[in-house]
Amino acid sequence: MSVVSQVILKADDELRYPTSGELQSIETFLKTGEQRTRIAETLTTNEKKIVQQATKELWKRRPDFIAPGGNAYGQRERSQCIRDFGWYLRLVTYGVLSGETEPIEQIGIIGAREMYNALGVPMPGMVEAMRCLKGAALELLSEGDAAETAPYFDYIIQAMAQS
Repeated sequence: MSVVSQVILKADDELRYPTSGELQSIETFLKTGEQRTRIAETLTTNEKKIVQQATKELWKRRPDFIAPGGNAYGQRERSQCIRDFGWYLRLVTYGVLSGETEPIEQIGIIGAREMYNALGVPMPGMVEAMRCLKGAALELLSEGDAAETAPYFDYIIQAMAQS
């Protein structure tokens, strides 16, 4: 839920107008809208490049994943891994656009973690994969945009590490 929605719902629950502090938080949120949109556009238009770079880096760091017996051994398994990279990148764009982690949480971080555990996918490997995805994505952003985006990747990494 966006800052605007949160302020409105909280004020309505308390039968009052938004406070000046709440209005200031909305103003700040709106001022960063151009940056958040620019980041989302960059991530979206470069999805394939980001996913390819992250995948290449992951296989370099963890060749055991694609070796016989590894969780990404075989074309089907690799395709699923790459598909998941795109899904997580999309979750990050939702977080950036909304300015919060709630969409990441609601849309599926918990369910994804449970699914990976049920399938026997090693969570430390997923954490490493998310670090590679983060690195590949942030390389394409300016320093300020990368600083704005990094916490959403970190949120996913932290959630993956908690299993």
